[in-house]
This record gives sequence, structure tokens and C-alpha cells, in this order.
Amino acid sequence: MKKIVKIFISVLFVGLVIFGFVYLYNKSKVKDIIYETKNPSVDNVIQKTVATGSVTPRKEILIKPQVSGIIAELYVEPGDHVKKNDLLAKIKIIPDMVALNAAESRLNKAKLRLEDAQLVYDRQKGVFEQGVIAEAEFQNYRIDYNTALEEVEAAENNLQLIKEGITKKSGEITNTLIRSTIEGMVLDVPVEVGTSVIQTNTFNEGTTIASVADMNEMIFEGKIDETEVGKIKEGMKLELTIGAIEEEKFDAELEYISPKGVEENGAVQFEIKAKVKLSSSNFIRAGYSANANIVLDRRDSVLTVSESLILFENENKDSIYVEIETAPQVFEKRFISTGLSDGIKIEIKEGLTKKDKVKVPQAS
Repeated sequence: MKKIVKIFISVLFVGLVIFGFVYLYNKSKVKDIIYETKNPSVDNVIQKTVATGSVTPRKEILIKPQVSGIIAELYVEPGDHVKKNDLLAKIKIIPDMVALNAAESRLNKAKLRLEDAQLVYDRQKGVFEQGVIAEAEFQNYRIDYNTALEEVEAAENNLQLIKEGITKKSGEITNTLIRSTIEGMVLDVPVEVGTSVIQTNTFNEGTTIASVADMNEMIFEGKIDETEVGKIKEGMKLELTIGAIEEEKFDAELEYISPKGVEENGAVQFEIKAKVKLSSSNFIRAGYSANANIVLDRRDSVLTVSESLILFENENKDSIYVEIETAPQVFEKRFISTGLSDGIKIEIKEGLTKKDKVKVPQAS
């Protein structure tokens, strides 16, 4: 029995040794690598850059009052279409007490001067009619009387203007009625009835009653990096993608490139503006975010390969080559001349044909 056990252990040991040798041999054996190949193809190569920004009206006007006071009535709300001189709001004037007191005092003084001038005028008129004084002397008294009348009327108008913002002579013309200065759509009304507003003057830009814009003429305002601003120029075509209208593209034409850049997050950005060509089927709201694809250069119907197939000799970009299959899984180095690239595919000027099989560097 002991002899059988020893034989069994010996056979098991020999089997394990043989299995170990076979396993290590198979593991150390180099497997054959099979490389994929791709053929060059004829395609269009378009080099683009993207500018981010928004779509805004070319003409947006902020309507501001010419008098200070309180909003008494509002006649429009955002989204309304208005014409030039349409009524937007009415302001109730809260008179300044110092100015009001001065105006009332001026009126009282003017009335006193008028009473005195009228007494003198009436007395001298009787004397003139009796032929005691000459007409030239009487003329002076008549002028003084008429001047006093004019001063009273001016004082009354001034007092009414301070109180109500309108005079008898002005008729319907008043600064308390706020009207639109252009035809367009009301974009925003940032005030409510009862809001205090300040007039526009040399020291204050005034309170905005409403903003009105022509929505039939929109522009794209965006920014482009300094590394690409030198490649663009006025008149270039843009393709706009608006975030809120993803299914449609809009054409635009570059109109303006800022001569001065602004540093943002460590990079210098230049402002650009482009005229948007609108379609009647879509209504574009002011402030929509948009991306503009600017075509910097393009090559149509040229031989191309994927950039991932391109190799460089000693990291020298002037020595560009690919590996061509000359026999099944046998490759040779071939130097090529390249042109425009869009980051995915690259133009091949010399060195390849459509029939060549180019080695894909990744093994499968």
C-alpha cells in the first residue's frame, strides 16, 4: 500500500512540473499582433472657430422722463408693440417746496407791479388824451404796463409748470406724458404705478420707464480668443446656433471686430458683432444665448486621412509620415505632405492615393 502511495505522489509531482513548464512557455510566447488599416478618402476639410455670445436687438432705446415725480399710470407692458410717439406712461409731479414757494412769491410780486403800472398807465392816459404830454412820453408808460402784464403771465405759467408740468400755452405738450421715441416692441418696464422717478439731466441719467427695441433687426454679440482673432475679418459668414432653437441654423455676417481686447480668466478676448439674417418662421427673443461657427478656411473634395494615423519622426513636425501596408501585415514608412486640418481629419497633398492602406497605430 505504501508503495502505491509513493508512486502516486511521484506521478503527481512530475505532472505538476510538466504543467508548470507548459504554462510558463505559453505565457512567455509573443502573440501575433494584427493591425487594422484604413484607406484615405475624398472629403471636405473645414477649419472653424466658435464664438460664444448672445443675440440682441441692434437698436434698443431706454425711455427716460424729463421731469421727476411719481408714476401715475402705465399704458404698456413687456411684449406690446408700440409706434413712435405712442403713450407709455403718465407722471404725477410732486413739486419741490422751495421752487413752489419761489414761484408763488414771484407771481405775487408780478401782480403788485402790474397794479402799480396800471394805475400809472390809466392816469397818464387821461393826461395824454387832454394833450398835456407828448405821445413819445406816454409810450414809455404803455410799455411799462405791457411789461407788467407779461411778467404776471410768465409767473402764472411758471407756477403751473411746477405744479402740473404743463402751461396754458403749451396745450397738450407736456413732460408728464412719456412717449416712445421709436417704433418697436416693449422689452421691459422696470417701474410700477407709484414708483418715484428721476428726470434726465447733466448729473443723472434718470430712471428708465421702459426699454423699446426693433426686433426686426438683430445682431450677434460675442467674444473670440486672441489666438484666432487675426484669422477673421469683416464680411465673413457665420453660422449661428441658438440654444433655445436647436433644430435651426441662422446665417450671419461679421460686421465688427473690436480693436481692443479684454482679459478674462487669463485669456484676452475680443468682442465681435454680426448681423443676423432672420427667418419669418421663428421669433428670436432678445438675450438668447448663441454660438457662432466661423469658417476660417476650407478645402473641398480633397484627399484626407484621420489625424490619428499621422506619425512624426523624432517629434519633428516637418517629417510627417504614415505606415503603408505592402503585404499582409507588412508595413513600410512613407513620408507625406499635409495641408489643412480640422482637428479630426487632415488634407493630404502628396504621398498617398485612395488605394493605399494606412496602418492604424493601435493594435487589435
